[in-house]
Amino acid sequence: MFQKILIANRGEIACRVAATAKRMGIQTVAVYSDADAQSKHVQVCDQAVHVGGSAPKDSYLQWERILQAAIDTGAQAVHPGYGFLSENEDFAKACAAKGLVFIGPPASAIQAMGLKAESKQRMQQAGVPLVPGYHGADQSPQLLQREADAMGYPVLIKASAGGGGKGMRIVEKSADFADALASCQREAINSFGNDAVLVEKYVQRPRHIEIQVFADTQGNCVYLFERDCSVQRRHQKVLEEAPAPGMTAALRKQMGEAAVAAAKAVNYVGAGTVEFIVEQEAYDKPESMKFYFMEMNTRLQVEHPVTEAITGLDLVEWQLRVANGEPLPLQQDQLRMHGHAIEARICAENPDHNFLPATGLLQVYRKPNCTSFEVATHDSKSGAVRIDDGVREGDSISPFYDSMVAKLIVHGETREQALAYLDAALAQTRIVGLTTNVQFLRHVLHTDSFKTAKLDTALIAREEKHLFAQKPIELPLAVAAVVAHTLRQETALQGADPFSQRDGWRAYGVSTRRFDVVFHDEPHTAVLTYAGQDGLHLQVGDIAAPLVWKGDTNGLGNGSENGLEIQYAQFQARVEVFMQHVGADDVAHVFTAQGATQITVVDILAHAAAVQEVGGRLTAPMPGKVVSFAVKVGDKVKAGQALAVMEAMKMEHTMAAPSDGEVLELLYAPGDQVNEGAELLKLKV
Repeated sequence: MFQKILIANRGEIACRVAATAKRMGIQTVAVYSDADAQSKHVQVCDQAVHVGGSAPKDSYLQWERILQAAIDTGAQAVHPGYGFLSENEDFAKACAAKGLVFIGPPASAIQAMGLKAESKQRMQQAGVPLVPGYHGADQSPQLLQREADAMGYPVLIKASAGGGGKGMRIVEKSADFADALASCQREAINSFGNDAVLVEKYVQRPRHIEIQVFADTQGNCVYLFERDCSVQRRHQKVLEEAPAPGMTAALRKQMGEAAVAAAKAVNYVGAGTVEFIVEQEAYDKPESMKFYFMEMNTRLQVEHPVTEAITGLDLVEWQLRVANGEPLPLQQDQLRMHGHAIEARICAENPDHNFLPATGLLQVYRKPNCTSFEVATHDSKSGAVRIDDGVREGDSISPFYDSMVAKLIVHGETREQALAYLDAALAQTRIVGLTTNVQFLRHVLHTDSFKTAKLDTALIAREEKHLFAQKPIELPLAVAAVVAHTLRQETALQGADPFSQRDGWRAYGVSTRRFDVVFHDEPHTAVLTYAGQDGLHLQVGDIAAPLVWKGDTNGLGNGSENGLEIQYAQFQARVEVFMQHVGADDVAHVFTAQGATQITVVDILAHAAAVQEVGGRLTAPMPGKVVSFAVKVGDKVKAGQALAVMEAMKMEHTMAAPSDGEVLELLYAPGDQVNEGAELLKLKV
């Protein structure tokens, strides 16, 4: 076995590989960028080597530097993780040329599966079912348009060299094809250095089901069952589960054997995932499902822990053993499934604003009781909740890398039990400092579609009214929580000096106190009355009632000095409140068992001199890079018209005109980095 390996990646996957290597007695070398100098993956590895600037192109994609780091540190092999260099055949070849083992498939297999058009031709020859589409070399826009028109809409444009949901566009009608093609090609060239695309018929009511395969150098190849990854936003996975609900034994065998055939067709070695699009006649007719080859990811997948959970196998260990020339630890007839597992991707993003990525400091990062990077045995309950991450409380989420904060994995005897574990774990997760999708994930779990396994890639769109702009906590409870938290903080500062008391005592009259807040973009004013022996009275809108509170250090299951028990009007709740200072105000993050919310406590004095700016402004909704402007100075524009394109966390985002007007000035040039809130252009309205 290897004595030392270099991990050519960062964040969660680097920590994941390091955990298994440590358990196997293998030393590890980390590489890091400027932005990652103090990151978790640097700390958990035995050695670390700096490889360049913060942007991936200046560090994690600089494979010459990475290979030199491996040689200098005496590493015998390189694990690429996923993303970055994991599917780069030139990097795999360079490893071999330097006498290093690439812990992944042969370069020839990466190349064969890396270009979607060529891979589909190979799959056709291997007898793997394909979706109707155009996969040819002629990339003229006119031909692509004709092919799309001929197969009928909707169609899906996909970057041939793409992956991870990037470089994909659904086109509903012919008139939209040209613009969608241009956008897809632009994103493809920026992400993959190749703007070739393929066009396919868009399957109706599709499920995304993938098969985990593993092959060794002795010619053995097995499938480790399936994962359902149908819950997606922007073609990127949100929730993954194994096994796929409703999967019949016959279909599992057919898809598994097709996946093995796909792997063998390219002489595959190591861990890989064959992704299928599955057409279903109806949600309650699993026997009618038909599957079509989509692509093969020639690497370990983000969602591999759900496969580990149902099989009890460490897939990274398998990778290391296969790369060391050992045969597969188990054959197909020895593999078994146990229970049900679900993975939720916790991401720094705002679901209510088209999933715009978020950056910032993890001011608070509290997790439920869980394991990390541990594959539990099925005779143990220790693996019911597992969280894999590459960050710690106090770390920053930067705009240079993807938005994933952590992976929350649960395993239960049944799907219903796994769902309960997942909801409880999400309810106990505390993240303050940046916007995340934690509450959105809980909303998904509570939808009828997900609970009853009516799964397809349109689930989020179909359940839109239950997922976005939700209010799990009502205004009165949110205000009561803020007031109680404020009083608790003030009580903690009291001393023996009577003048330090903050109990509202007055020699004459009744003391009142005003709280100005903004809740879901609406301003509100609450009044707290110190009523002496009658206690505290709080008025929020039309509700006026006594407020009773006490500290609750047990919190909501994970122990917290921020816990409170509150009684107010019809509300009786246990809450946790964390304050975040933003500008002149404080944002209170209120957590309950039912859900969480934010409410801004406004400093009236700080805003007294604020002046409303006149004119039209287009501002950056997140930090990122300006890709292009669709207008020039002097152009007349309409509200909602596309004006600019930005790129952040590897995704493109289109900025629209806030109102009708005339473009007065472009304040940045394509390629410029901008901060959140930066004005991109001026409009005369």
